[in-house]
Amino acid sequence: MSNVHALVTPLPTLDEDAWEDLLDFIEERRVIPIVGPELLKVETESGPRLLYDWMAEKLAAKLAVDTARLPQPYTLNDVVCWHLSARGRREDTYTRMRAILRDTSFAPPKALRQLAQITDFDLFVSTTFDTFLEQAINETRFAGAQSTEVVSYAPNRVADLPCEREQLQRPVVYHLLGRVSASPTYVISDEDVLEFVCALQSEHLTPEKLFYELEHSHLLLIGSNFSNWLARLFLRMAKRRRLSDPRDVGEVLADDHSGEDDRLMAFLQQVSVRTRVYSGAEQFVDELHRRWTARRKPGEVIALGAAPQRFLPPEREMPDNAVFVSYAREDLAAVQKLKSGLDAAGITTWFDMDRLEGGDDYDRKIQKNIARCSYFIPVVSAMTDRRLEAYFRREWSYALDRTRNMADEAIFILPVCIDDTDPRTARVPDKFKAVHLTQLPGGAATPEFVNRLKELTNTGGRGGA
Repeated sequence: MSNVHALVTPLPTLDEDAWEDLLDFIEERRVIPIVGPELLKVETESGPRLLYDWMAEKLAAKLAVDTARLPQPYTLNDVVCWHLSARGRREDTYTRMRAILRDTSFAPPKALRQLAQITDFDLFVSTTFDTFLEQAINETRFAGAQSTEVVSYAPNRVADLPCEREQLQRPVVYHLLGRVSASPTYVISDEDVLEFVCALQSEHLTPEKLFYELEHSHLLLIGSNFSNWLARLFLRMAKRRRLSDPRDVGEVLADDHSGEDDRLMAFLQQVSVRTRVYSGAEQFVDELHRRWTARRKPGEVIALGAAPQRFLPPEREMPDNAVFVSYAREDLAAVQKLKSGLDAAGITTWFDMDRLEGGDDYDRKIQKNIARCSYFIPVVSAMTDRRLEAYFRREWSYALDRTRNMADEAIFILPVCIDDTDPRTARVPDKFKAVHLTQLPGGAATPEFVNRLKELTNTGGRGGA
């Protein structure tokens, strides 16, 4: 060990130039944070603790594990291994973990909220199974609305990014090692890690869109609990080439243990020259947040817990009694503007921003949402006139089917026009023409339209519907 130590000199950390370069890359959306368990510090009944340490204690109690026979301090892996050695069922560990996490009321840790506030981050990779990161993003950016896209990998199926990164309409949290569930589809033990790593490198189970982004982006590995060899393997897996090969992107390891591992440091120093090491996960996030915020102009930074003043993507699932907006995908910008205006007035609005337009599951979801929305707004435009066949026309048909159960005087469909399309000749159902079609140029919600919709939603304007 002394020989290894003699070979090690401190790895490059982040000097002022490196910090400036990193912030430039973040603003260009060329950086992906990979978030690990060292950032999960929660307030427990006995004070601040790392979530995984606290859960190891709770799981040991649930499984009746003799903790006196475990290494001290013991980990989740130690608890699971003891349970298996005592002929316990592996499946029980996952259901118990889910129950423990479900019964907690922890707030997202400060470090996660700080990362969420850095709005130049649009893709997050989590190596933990909890839901705190997406909660932090939803609370910080979307006033609590469930607008973050969540993808979870599992070894028995391919789960990839919904689209190319530049086409993402909402921030994405990708759970690389699974997300908490009652089934064994997330990592809580070293054996689980082996299964996930093997699957991720399988030709048929690799999330190709995600790994393309990892390969071509700068990476921030913050708070990982990777062991020496797992850290090496993860870097090689993400970069998809020899770490000693020349490359244009690098990574930062910011955690509480890598800098103390002489053999890992020697390997990185000699082989992976684009890797920098920062001691302390929370300290790194705090410094990154401070420097990123200092670059912002007044009004560009969302205060933690404050509602943002920009367009909020609709939630993944439609809230109860929301106003449903139906549109042609080419009119998305105008629909976003319309939603912003209605949001500002406190009117809950929903539309399908991802526009999957295919499959029975998708169709059932849309039918169900139209059947339970409070009002239906079809957006009429030159684009809807031009498209003689499109999914929005099916949405219109579903809305008309619902009106068959309504009294003649009931109000449900509120068509709007976002350009100079003539409502008299527009290719819309006759029933749309029979009601007042409101002109909202460019999707700008007029005070008159907003007030009318507020009055309807407050009074239940469908009468006997």
